Amino acid sequence: MKCLIIDDNEIARTMLAQLVSQVDDLTVSAECSNAMEAYNFIQKDPVDLFFLDIEMPGMTGLELTRNLGDCCPVIIFTTSNKEYALEAFELNVADYLLKPVTPARFLQAVNKARDILNSQQEEVKSTGEEFIFIRDSNVIRRLSMNDILYAEALGDYVKLYTTEKMYAIHNTLKSVEERLPSDKFLRIHRSFIVALNKIDTLQDGAVVIGRKPLPVADSYRKALNRKMNVL
Repeated sequence: MKCLIIDDNEIARTMLAQLVSQVDDLTVSAECSNAMEAYNFIQKDPVDLFFLDIEMPGMTGLELTRNLGDCCPVIIFTTSNKEYALEAFELNVADYLLKPVTPARFLQAVNKARDILNSQQEEVKSTGEEFIFIRDSNVIRRLSMNDILYAEALGDYVKLYTTEKMYAIHNTLKSVEERLPSDKFLRIHRSFIVALNKIDTLQDGAVVIGRKPLPVADSYRKALNRKMNVL
């Protein structure tokens, strides 16, 4: 799990970083001294988890959470003030830690965050080569493999394009790739996975599916030619 520590107090950031260093599957991507710095950071480098202070100059932790909307990572609030607890949990955060944070309480919060992230990774489930199940809003929907044209990564979401419509799911392209059968789907770019049997043409460094050109990165070109049995 990649995390961001956001707190205007340097000592508080240092203490949290020390706790993070003791958990094997948790790493600090960066430390931010204000909410805007954190917002700008994750536009370029998304993370799984926020350790987020509430009371900060400028934008508060609560305001940052609201501005992130559905793209928000899992959040654990860290604060010295109890009065924000109700408002924080209305934002559906993983946990609310009061400073000073004890190791036991820290681990409890991290375990909650890990459970949430694991459940998110199960939003796309493979059931063999015929169907996958995706979470479409609040509905678990069965999607035929044969209907999928391609998948496109966009921020914290993956768009699955089918013959009839597009579905946006909160997941990573890597996770989707792991759940699609490799004999039928191939990654051709850091942002695209295509259904091999839906490719119409390959030209000028792109594949064309349903009149839509999709870029092929040089690092994936050889594998694509091999899969397509190009002579």
